[in-house]
Amino acid sequence: MVFSLEFDDICSSLNLRYENFLKVDNNHCDKRSMEIILGKPKPTIFNDGFLILISVIMENQLENEMNGLLRIGDDAPDFEAITTHGKILFSEYASGKWVVFFSHPADFTPVCTTELMGFAEKKKEFEDYKTKLLGLSIDSIHSHLAWINNVHEKTGVYLNFPIIADIDMKVAKLYGMLQPNESETEAVRAVFFIDPYLKVRLIMYYPLNIGRNMDEIFRVLEALQTADKYKVAIPLNWKRGDLVIIPPPKTLSQMEERISDTSTEKIDFYLTKKKLV
Repeated sequence: MVFSLEFDDICSSLNLRYENFLKVDNNHCDKRSMEIILGKPKPTIFNDGFLILISVIMENQLENEMNGLLRIGDDAPDFEAITTHGKILFSEYASGKWVVFFSHPADFTPVCTTELMGFAEKKKEFEDYKTKLLGLSIDSIHSHLAWINNVHEKTGVYLNFPIIADIDMKVAKLYGMLQPNESETEAVRAVFFIDPYLKVRLIMYYPLNIGRNMDEIFRVLEALQTADKYKVAIPLNWKRGDLVIIPPPKTLSQMEERISDTSTEKIDFYLTKKKLV
């Protein structure tokens, strides 16, 4: 059923959510602001009485939410999905561990094959860092299984981590892996680093034709965990064993203490490095 409501009533109800966009007083709502919010297609508005189709609002609002990009610091959305290891609930699968959650465009494609082989070959190293792998593409579970078997037969590498069969694109849309200017039917090469508290800590995006750098993926995982454990910052091109940056002082007494400290590598009080013990 399609409901039609007074235009001002719709504006007033949406004002609670979109107050920064709508200009509302007792008798007026800025229709241009409404059009900007709702995007395309624009809702049907009738001249006398300003009737608007509520179903179009709901459709556009849902589309905007589903295609929104996650940001660093956001809670990782929870979901259920069919994978090559059976059905999972993401929050249960993570279970207090770090998760490297990545998408690839399609099974039986050359770049994706090299990438997932790379993840599989480093699986033990990820586990040593209390990190789980989780893959995704917009393919069926049957395609996934056939591809895994084919890669194992041809190369000896076994893709022994769960890969989501996201044939309905729900998870890809939830995580912003579908980016229409690149492809409307294939996920880009996204990587989400999700911590044990289910917070998104770092995001990478690669286009369809460029493979990821596995050393960089593992390097930033080490960097995130190191920064958390030792409460430090990580400098350019850091690798395990390199010096780390001590956070800058926030008071005069801390600054004076920093200046007099001879145990660190000090460029100045605001840029000081130390070796982790």
